[in-house]
Amino acid sequence: MSSRREFLKTATLAGASALALPSLTGCGSSTNSTAIDSAASCKLIVPSGNGIRITGTFLDEISHDIPHQNWGEKEWDMDFQHMKNIGIDTVIMIRSGYRKFITYPSGYLLKKGCYMPSTDILDMYLRLADKHGMKFYFGLYDSGKYWDTGDLSWEIEDNKHVIDEVWENYGSKYKSFGGWYISGEISRQTKGAIDAFHTMGKQCKDISNGLPTFISPWIDGKKAVMGSNTGKLTREESVSVREHEREWGEIFAGIHDVVDACAFQDGHIDYDELDAFFEVNKKLADKYGMQCWTNAESFDRDMPIRFFPIKFDKLRMKLEAAKRAGYDKAITFEFSHFMSPQSAYLQAGHLYNRYKEYFQIK
Repeated sequence: MSSRREFLKTATLAGASALALPSLTGCGSSTNSTAIDSAASCKLIVPSGNGIRITGTFLDEISHDIPHQNWGEKEWDMDFQHMKNIGIDTVIMIRSGYRKFITYPSGYLLKKGCYMPSTDILDMYLRLADKHGMKFYFGLYDSGKYWDTGDLSWEIEDNKHVIDEVWENYGSKYKSFGGWYISGEISRQTKGAIDAFHTMGKQCKDISNGLPTFISPWIDGKKAVMGSNTGKLTREESVSVREHEREWGEIFAGIHDVVDACAFQDGHIDYDELDAFFEVNKKLADKYGMQCWTNAESFDRDMPIRFFPIKFDKLRMKLEAAKRAGYDKAITFEFSHFMSPQSAYLQAGHLYNRYKEYFQIK
């Protein structure tokens, strides 16, 4: 090369040429004149819309292991619109408080040392749910003691007061207040689970004239690794399908009269195990007269960095398995971080677009 200027000119032209001729194998012509148009019309090679649609999402305002997005009402209003655009009709506040951080100015919890929130997030969610024609489920308070001790019975006393307080101040005033989420995330053999779920579920239903309640436990599979354990993605021990059926049969037998639906988290088992576990979940729900939902996690448990939006094909496979099993509803954890076009994660908006393409949503 005779000079540095000539070298840079040649390199620039080569780079431009490479950008103008992308490889579009399987999506049509790769000629210079048609490459971009061909890419835009690239078709799925799997059947579209072959899964159950997501019609509900958790709202994770009291974030535990994902970053807070610091949205105000303007951003939340826009997010509710994005949700509605893909058919979400149900929003669930995952917890009304976690340890000392709370979503509303609870007289009871403030006296116990919780921090005063700067805005009443609960009231805002209910107003937005009213505005967008959605059903809102209230998630109970999580003191954190269960995570410290493994005993769910700690949650009963605090939630006795929270349930009464919230129904009096919010539940009877908003048409969108449609049910309760018993927020203890358990798996099998959790100490005090049956008594705690039954006690809290019964109080929720009694005070609200029978509004529905649901739970969202996790399957004790090989990917049931604590989020704080950054060194491992899987573990050697995991529950068998038969053990899962026996143990959850015992739990359902003890709570089915006060818990209307169960949405198992779907991310703790591998993709080739979905059908076996989902079939058992539906069988158990039918046996005990409960609705069988899926909590289709929209974050990826297979990556060493926790937690990013999930690869679309993984979400698709889970939704397709839920449809094959005849599930009643799909909710997700959670839209705003992992699927929303305005998420702090750029990948979330791309997942939203792939989801819309798959279900042919305009």
